[in-house]
Amino acid sequence: MRVSVVFISDTHVPKRARDLPDSLWDQIETCDVVVHAGDWVDVALLDELERRARRVVGVHGNNDHGVLRERLPEVARVELGGVRFAVVHETGAAAGREQRCAERFPDVDVLVFGHSHIPWDTTAATGLRLLNPGSPTDRRRQPFATYLTGTVGEGRLDDLTLHRLPVLPRRR
Repeated sequence: MRVSVVFISDTHVPKRARDLPDSLWDQIETCDVVVHAGDWVDVALLDELERRARRVVGVHGNNDHGVLRERLPEVARVELGGVRFAVVHETGAAAGREQRCAERFPDVDVLVFGHSHIPWDTTAATGLRLLNPGSPTDRRRQPFATYLTGTVGEGRLDDLTLHRLPVLPRRR
């Protein structure tokens, strides 16, 4: 059985945007699992995501405090469609990231992370795939806000797609 997944991180709602883009909410409401790699900023987004999504796997980030840290772990692990995922917000500097993460997560197939707001898709020498979906509400050193979708099944992550979005107005 195939499992559809939306990968997001660094939503920063309501600090960077009033809400997530409608097209992302459409994906969230129709996918099987949403994976969020931290920096929610407000627990209201977590509550809304849990209300609208079938399943949420998330972690807290460096901008998440209080109730978010109480409800979300620093590292989450889940198996979907025979693929072993770990989710964490920060992985440190880009230089040496693959080796460092492969050593930290030797029992994982895919590591989803955030923090930089910059999409990342590489594979370590051990076979660990590292994914950063970017941010659907902010951009850094790139012209678009982003998120990822994909499907997992039979031990494979397939159909990985980077979605580019216009940046929504900041909350005032």
